[in-house]
Amino acid sequence: MNRIAASELFEQLRDRLGLRWLGGKSGGSRYIDASATVSRRPSLAGYLNIIYPNRVQILGTEELNWLDGLDARLRWETLQKIVNFKPLALVLGKGQTCPPDLREAAEDGGTALWSSPRRGHELLSVLQYHLARALAPQITLHGVFMEVYSIGVLITGQSGSGKSELALELITRGHRLIADDVPQFTQIAPDVLDGTCPELLQDLLELRGLGVLNIREMFGDTAVKRNKYLRLIVHLQRLRMDEASDGMARLTGDVGSRRVLDLDVPQITLPVAAGRNLAVLTEAAARLHILRIKGIDPGAAFLARHTQFLQRGDGS
Repeated sequence: MNRIAASELFEQLRDRLGLRWLGGKSGGSRYIDASATVSRRPSLAGYLNIIYPNRVQILGTEELNWLDGLDARLRWETLQKIVNFKPLALVLGKGQTCPPDLREAAEDGGTALWSSPRRGHELLSVLQYHLARALAPQITLHGVFMEVYSIGVLITGQSGSGKSELALELITRGHRLIADDVPQFTQIAPDVLDGTCPELLQDLLELRGLGVLNIREMFGDTAVKRNKYLRLIVHLQRLRMDEASDGMARLTGDVGSRRVLDLDVPQITLPVAAGRNLAVLTEAAARLHILRIKGIDPGAAFLARHTQFLQRGDGS
Protein backbone atom coordinates (compact mmCIF):
# COMPACT_ATOMS: atom_id res chain seq x y z
CA MET A 1 0.00 0.00 0.00
CA ASN A 2 1.30 3.48 -0.89
CA ARG A 3 2.17 5.70 2.01
CA ILE A 4 4.16 8.85 2.64
CA ALA A 5 5.93 10.04 5.79
CA ALA A 6 6.14 13.65 6.95
CA SER A 7 9.90 13.74 6.36
CA GLU A 8 9.43 12.46 2.79
CA LEU A 9 6.75 15.03 2.04
CA PHE A 10 8.98 17.78 3.44
CA GLU A 11 11.94 16.77 1.25
CA GLN A 12 9.78 16.46 -1.85
CA LEU A 13 8.20 19.91 -1.46
CA ARG A 14 10.89 21.83 0.41
CA ASP A 15 12.26 23.69 -2.60
CA ARG A 16 8.93 24.16 -4.34
CA LEU A 17 7.17 25.64 -1.30
CA GLY A 18 10.19 27.06 0.50
CA LEU A 19 9.45 24.94 3.56
CA ARG A 20 11.32 25.37 6.86
CA TRP A 21 11.05 22.92 9.74
CA LEU A 22 10.14 24.87 12.89
CA GLY A 23 9.44 22.13 15.40
CA GLY A 24 8.23 18.61 16.06
CA LYS A 25 11.17 16.90 14.38
CA SER A 26 10.19 13.65 16.08
CA GLY A 27 7.06 13.65 13.95
CA GLY A 28 9.05 13.10 10.77
CA SER A 29 8.31 9.38 10.80
CA ARG A 30 4.54 9.86 11.07
CA TYR A 31 2.86 8.79 7.84
CA ILE A 32 -0.45 8.52 6.04
CA ASP A 33 -1.32 5.72 3.62
CA ALA A 34 -3.65 5.17 0.69
CA SER A 35 -6.59 4.39 2.98
CA ALA A 36 -6.64 8.11 3.84
CA THR A 37 -7.97 8.87 0.36
CA VAL A 38 -11.09 6.75 0.78
CA SER A 39 -13.06 9.29 2.80
CA ARG A 40 -13.60 12.91 1.82
CA ARG A 41 -13.43 13.97 5.45
CA PRO A 42 -10.92 14.51 6.77
CA SER A 43 -9.25 15.58 3.54
CA LEU A 44 -5.57 15.11 2.78
CA ALA A 45 -4.81 18.81 3.15
CA GLY A 46 -6.83 21.84 4.17
CA TYR A 47 -7.10 24.86 6.40
CA LEU A 48 -7.21 24.41 10.16
CA ASN A 49 -10.32 22.41 11.03
CA ILE A 50 -11.15 21.32 14.57
CA ILE A 51 -14.29 19.33 13.72
CA TYR A 52 -12.93 17.37 10.76
CA PRO A 53 -9.16 17.76 11.12
CA ASN A 54 -7.29 17.53 7.84
CA ARG A 55 -4.25 15.29 7.44
CA VAL A 56 -2.12 18.36 6.79
CA GLN A 57 -3.43 21.47 8.57
CA ILE A 58 -2.68 24.88 7.03
CA LEU A 59 -2.63 27.92 9.30
CA GLY A 60 -2.84 31.31 7.60
CA THR A 61 -3.48 34.79 8.94
CA GLU A 62 -7.16 34.12 9.65
CA GLU A 63 -6.47 30.91 11.57
CA LEU A 64 -3.77 32.52 13.72
CA ASN A 65 -6.02 35.52 14.39
CA TRP A 66 -8.77 33.14 15.48
CA LEU A 67 -6.40 31.46 17.92
CA ASP A 68 -5.32 34.86 19.23
CA GLY A 69 -8.96 35.65 20.00
CA LEU A 70 -9.26 32.76 22.44
CA ASP A 71 -8.60 33.13 26.14
CA ALA A 72 -5.41 31.52 27.44
CA ARG A 73 -7.02 28.33 28.77
CA LEU A 74 -9.23 27.69 25.72
CA ARG A 75 -6.31 28.48 23.41
CA TRP A 76 -4.08 25.88 25.06
CA GLU A 77 -6.88 23.29 25.04
CA THR A 78 -7.44 23.99 21.34
CA LEU A 79 -3.74 23.58 20.56
CA GLN A 80 -3.69 20.32 22.48
CA LYS A 81 -6.73 19.13 20.57
CA ILE A 82 -5.05 20.01 17.23
CA VAL A 83 -1.92 17.95 17.95
CA ASN A 84 -3.90 15.12 19.59
CA PHE A 85 -5.59 14.54 16.21
CA LYS A 86 -2.08 13.50 15.08
CA PRO A 87 -1.98 15.33 11.74
CA LEU A 88 0.88 14.57 9.38
CA ALA A 89 2.03 18.19 9.67
CA LEU A 90 1.02 21.74 10.53
CA VAL A 91 2.03 24.40 7.99
CA LEU A 92 2.20 28.14 8.64
CA GLY A 93 1.56 30.13 5.48
CA LYS A 94 2.81 33.56 4.31
CA GLY A 95 5.91 33.28 6.48
CA GLN A 96 3.88 33.90 9.63
CA THR A 97 5.74 34.13 12.92
CA CYS A 98 5.22 30.92 14.84
CA PRO A 99 3.57 31.45 18.26
CA PRO A 100 5.72 29.93 21.03
CA ASP A 101 2.83 27.91 22.46
CA LEU A 102 2.11 26.38 19.05
CA ARG A 103 5.74 25.31 18.73
CA GLU A 104 5.63 23.88 22.26
CA ALA A 105 2.44 21.93 21.52
CA ALA A 106 3.96 20.54 18.32
CA GLU A 107 7.09 19.44 20.17
CA ASP A 108 5.10 17.81 22.96
CA GLY A 109 2.76 16.07 20.50
CA GLY A 110 5.48 14.95 18.09
CA THR A 111 3.81 16.80 15.21
CA ALA A 112 5.84 18.24 12.34
CA LEU A 113 5.55 22.03 12.24
CA TRP A 114 6.60 23.80 9.05
CA SER A 115 6.61 27.33 7.69
CA SER A 116 6.32 28.54 4.09
CA PRO A 117 6.36 31.98 2.44
CA ARG A 118 3.56 30.85 0.11
CA ARG A 119 -0.02 31.95 0.59
CA GLY A 120 -2.57 29.51 1.95
CA HIS A 121 -4.34 28.78 -1.34
CA GLU A 122 -1.01 27.98 -3.00
CA LEU A 123 -0.09 25.59 -0.20
CA LEU A 124 -3.51 23.97 -0.41
CA SER A 125 -3.34 23.39 -4.18
CA VAL A 126 0.18 21.94 -4.16
CA LEU A 127 -0.31 19.77 -1.08
CA GLN A 128 -3.63 18.33 -2.21
CA TYR A 129 -2.31 17.46 -5.67
CA HIS A 130 0.98 16.05 -4.40
CA LEU A 131 -0.59 13.92 -1.67
CA ALA A 132 -3.38 12.63 -3.93
CA ARG A 133 -0.82 11.59 -6.53
CA ALA A 134 1.59 10.05 -4.01
CA LEU A 135 -1.19 7.94 -2.45
CA ALA A 136 -3.05 7.06 -5.66
CA PRO A 137 -3.25 3.41 -6.83
CA GLN A 138 -0.25 2.42 -8.95
CA ILE A 139 0.64 -0.49 -11.19
CA THR A 140 3.63 -1.50 -13.30
CA LEU A 141 2.96 -3.09 -16.68
CA HIS A 142 5.29 -4.82 -19.13
CA GLY A 143 5.60 -3.02 -22.45
CA VAL A 144 6.78 0.15 -24.14
CA PHE A 145 4.85 3.35 -23.45
CA MET A 146 4.85 5.89 -26.29
CA GLU A 147 3.21 9.13 -27.29
CA VAL A 148 1.75 8.60 -30.76
CA TYR A 149 -0.18 11.46 -32.36
CA SER A 150 -0.54 13.16 -28.96
CA ILE A 151 -2.12 10.15 -27.17
CA GLY A 152 -0.48 7.68 -24.79
CA VAL A 153 -0.11 4.25 -26.40
CA LEU A 154 1.17 1.20 -24.52
CA ILE A 155 2.72 -1.44 -26.78
CA THR A 156 2.46 -4.92 -25.26
CA GLY A 157 3.17 -8.46 -26.40
CA GLN A 158 5.17 -11.55 -25.62
CA SER A 159 8.93 -11.36 -25.24
CA GLY A 160 10.53 -11.20 -28.67
CA SER A 161 7.39 -9.94 -30.42
CA GLY A 162 9.19 -6.77 -31.53
CA LYS A 163 7.93 -4.16 -29.08
CA SER A 164 11.24 -2.31 -28.76
CA GLU A 165 11.95 -2.44 -32.50
CA LEU A 166 8.50 -1.01 -33.16
CA ALA A 167 9.12 1.72 -30.58
CA LEU A 168 12.43 2.64 -32.23
CA GLU A 169 10.81 2.91 -35.64
CA LEU A 170 8.04 5.09 -34.20
CA ILE A 171 10.68 7.35 -32.66
CA THR A 172 12.40 7.75 -36.04
CA ARG A 173 8.97 8.75 -37.44
CA GLY A 174 8.67 11.62 -34.94
CA HIS A 175 6.81 10.01 -32.03
CA ARG A 176 8.10 10.07 -28.46
CA LEU A 177 9.27 7.52 -25.92
CA ILE A 178 8.00 7.69 -22.36
CA ALA A 179 9.08 4.39 -20.82
CA ASP A 180 10.52 1.07 -21.92
CA ASP A 181 9.93 -2.33 -20.32
CA VAL A 182 8.30 -1.30 -17.00
CA PRO A 183 6.16 1.84 -17.35
CA GLN A 184 4.40 2.83 -14.14
CA PHE A 185 0.76 3.94 -14.18
CA THR A 186 -0.95 5.99 -11.49
CA GLN A 187 -4.71 6.47 -11.34
CA ILE A 188 -4.78 10.19 -10.59
CA ALA A 189 -8.53 10.54 -11.31
CA PRO A 190 -11.46 8.13 -11.74
CA ASP A 191 -10.91 8.05 -15.52
CA VAL A 192 -7.23 8.98 -15.85
CA LEU A 193 -4.14 6.74 -15.79
CA ASP A 194 -0.91 8.71 -15.88
CA GLY A 195 2.09 6.79 -17.19
CA THR A 196 5.68 7.57 -16.23
CA CYS A 197 9.09 5.97 -16.37
CA PRO A 198 11.13 4.75 -13.38
CA GLU A 199 14.04 7.12 -12.78
CA LEU A 200 16.59 4.36 -13.36
CA LEU A 201 15.31 3.74 -16.93
CA GLN A 202 14.65 7.35 -17.92
CA ASP A 203 15.30 7.98 -21.67
CA LEU A 204 16.53 4.39 -22.21
CA LEU A 205 15.40 1.78 -24.74
CA GLU A 206 16.84 -1.76 -24.86
CA LEU A 207 17.10 -3.66 -28.15
CA ARG A 208 18.46 -7.11 -28.79
CA GLY A 209 21.79 -6.87 -30.60
CA LEU A 210 22.31 -3.18 -29.83
CA GLY A 211 21.95 -3.15 -26.07
CA VAL A 212 20.72 -0.09 -24.21
CA LEU A 213 20.16 3.10 -26.24
CA ASN A 214 19.85 6.59 -24.78
CA ILE A 215 17.05 8.01 -26.92
CA ARG A 216 17.47 11.58 -25.68
CA GLU A 217 21.16 11.64 -26.62
CA MET A 218 20.58 9.93 -29.98
CA PHE A 219 17.47 11.77 -31.17
CA GLY A 220 17.28 14.89 -29.01
CA ASP A 221 15.01 16.19 -26.28
CA THR A 222 11.90 16.10 -28.49
CA ALA A 223 12.14 12.30 -28.81
CA VAL A 224 11.25 11.66 -25.17
CA LYS A 225 8.46 12.73 -22.84
CA ARG A 226 8.19 12.61 -19.08
CA ASN A 227 4.61 11.37 -18.75
CA LYS A 228 1.37 10.85 -20.64
CA TYR A 229 -2.16 9.63 -19.98
CA LEU A 230 -2.79 6.06 -21.13
CA ARG A 231 -5.51 6.02 -23.79
CA LEU A 232 -4.81 2.96 -25.93
CA ILE A 233 -3.08 -0.42 -25.75
CA VAL A 234 -1.64 -1.95 -28.92
CA HIS A 235 -1.04 -5.65 -28.34
CA LEU A 236 1.32 -7.50 -30.68
CA GLN A 237 0.35 -11.12 -31.24
CA ARG A 238 2.19 -13.62 -33.40
CA LEU A 239 -0.24 -15.16 -35.88
CA ARG A 240 -0.04 -16.83 -39.23
CA MET A 241 -1.64 -14.62 -41.84
CA ASP A 242 -3.37 -17.63 -43.40
CA GLU A 243 -5.26 -18.37 -40.20
CA ALA A 244 -9.00 -17.98 -40.42
CA SER A 245 -10.25 -14.78 -38.82
CA ASP A 246 -13.62 -13.72 -37.54
CA GLY A 247 -15.59 -12.04 -40.31
CA MET A 248 -16.81 -9.27 -38.05
CA ALA A 249 -13.24 -8.57 -36.89
CA ARG A 250 -12.37 -7.98 -40.55
CA LEU A 251 -14.77 -5.05 -40.50
CA THR A 252 -14.37 -3.63 -36.99
CA GLY A 253 -10.82 -4.71 -36.16
CA ASP A 254 -9.66 -6.87 -33.28
CA VAL A 255 -10.80 -4.42 -30.62
CA GLY A 256 -11.31 -5.18 -26.97
CA SER A 257 -10.25 -3.76 -23.61
CA ARG A 258 -7.85 -4.48 -20.80
CA ARG A 259 -8.56 -3.79 -17.14
CA VAL A 260 -5.89 -1.56 -15.61
CA LEU A 261 -6.60 -0.74 -11.96
CA ASP A 262 -10.20 0.58 -12.07
CA LEU A 263 -10.31 1.45 -15.78
CA ASP A 264 -11.07 -0.51 -18.95
CA VAL A 265 -8.50 0.68 -21.48
CA PRO A 266 -9.26 0.11 -25.20
CA GLN A 267 -6.96 -2.50 -26.73
CA ILE A 268 -6.28 -3.24 -30.39
CA THR A 269 -4.52 -6.51 -31.27
CA LEU A 270 -2.18 -6.43 -34.27
CA PRO A 271 -1.03 -9.75 -35.79
CA VAL A 272 2.74 -9.93 -36.15
CA ALA A 273 3.94 -11.53 -39.39
CA ALA A 274 6.66 -11.09 -41.97
CA GLY A 275 6.11 -8.14 -44.27
CA ARG A 276 3.74 -6.22 -42.00
CA ASN A 277 4.69 -2.60 -41.31
CA LEU A 278 3.80 -2.43 -37.62
CA ALA A 279 4.81 1.23 -37.29
CA VAL A 280 2.29 2.29 -39.94
CA LEU A 281 -0.35 0.00 -38.42
CA THR A 282 0.25 1.44 -34.94
CA GLU A 283 -0.07 4.98 -36.31
CA ALA A 284 -3.30 3.96 -38.01
CA ALA A 285 -4.56 2.41 -34.77
CA ALA A 286 -3.87 5.68 -32.92
CA ARG A 287 -5.64 7.73 -35.61
CA LEU A 288 -8.60 5.32 -35.57
CA HIS A 289 -8.85 5.59 -31.79
CA ILE A 290 -8.89 9.40 -32.03
CA LEU A 291 -11.73 9.17 -34.58
CA ARG A 292 -13.70 6.86 -32.31
CA ILE A 293 -13.29 9.29 -29.43
CA LYS A 294 -14.90 11.89 -31.68
CA GLY A 295 -17.78 9.52 -32.40
CA ILE A 296 -16.60 8.44 -35.85
CA ASP A 297 -16.40 4.68 -36.37
CA PRO A 298 -15.70 3.62 -39.99
CA GLY A 299 -16.64 -0.02 -39.32
CA ALA A 300 -19.99 0.90 -37.78
CA ALA A 301 -20.61 3.40 -40.58
CA PHE A 302 -19.99 0.70 -43.20
CA LEU A 303 -22.37 -1.73 -41.48
CA ALA A 304 -25.06 0.96 -41.35
CA ARG A 305 -24.53 1.71 -45.03
CA HIS A 306 -24.73 -2.01 -45.82
CA THR A 307 -27.98 -2.35 -43.87
CA GLN A 308 -29.53 0.57 -45.74
CA PHE A 309 -28.40 -0.97 -49.03
CA LEU A 310 -30.12 -4.26 -48.20
CA GLN A 311 -33.30 -2.52 -47.06
CA ARG A 312 -33.55 -0.66 -50.34
CA GLY A 313 -33.17 -3.90 -52.21
CA ASP A 314 -30.96 -2.11 -54.65
CA GLY A 315 -28.52 -4.62 -56.09
CA SER A 316 -27.14 -2.33 -58.78
